[in-house]
Amino acid sequence: MTENSDDILTRLPARLKEARRAKGLSLEAVANLSGVSRSMVSQIERGESSPTISTLWNLTRALQVDFAGLLEESETTDQIEVLRSAEVPSIDNMGQSCRIRILSPPEEAGGHEVYDIRFDANGALNSQPHARGAREQLTVLEGAVRVTSGAATMELQQGDTARYAADVAHAIAAPDGPARVFLIVKNA
Repeated sequence: MTENSDDILTRLPARLKEARRAKGLSLEAVANLSGVSRSMVSQIERGESSPTISTLWNLTRALQVDFAGLLEESETTDQIEVLRSAEVPSIDNMGQSCRIRILSPPEEAGGHEVYDIRFDANGALNSQPHARGAREQLTVLEGAVRVTSGAATMELQQGDTARYAADVAHAIAAPDGPARVFLIVKNA
């Protein structure tokens, strides 16, 4: 990307305004969600003020839009977004002896989330209830796991898929050895 900062500053106000309107949000709603004052949001959208990186980050999180996507020059319809394996964000401190790779884009957090989870032997991921109506779909890619949702428990082998409520306490465990699962979380 070899653009000058004037090009970016020219596109940014309109892109932020488009994103806000696409979500059906008022200036006041964006201010409440982002912690950025209503007047500042308005000034940024009118091109009268240039946001700091921190302010821009807060606005993109509130609008659930991709930070870099706001600044891209052309439409992305004829492009393929690639996130190389080494760039995939991961969570290593959630659960016991498991590594969670986050495959879904950040703007989908809380909506439709996709994870690649690897368990060491005796690894487990115990989760508190998600939002009411939330569901999970898990497919075992390697090994075997035990899935618990509320009072129900099921043993799954490689290739098996389970769909279950995630608005109750639920867990995934690999008691018999290493395992890998593909997990989709769909919040209502």
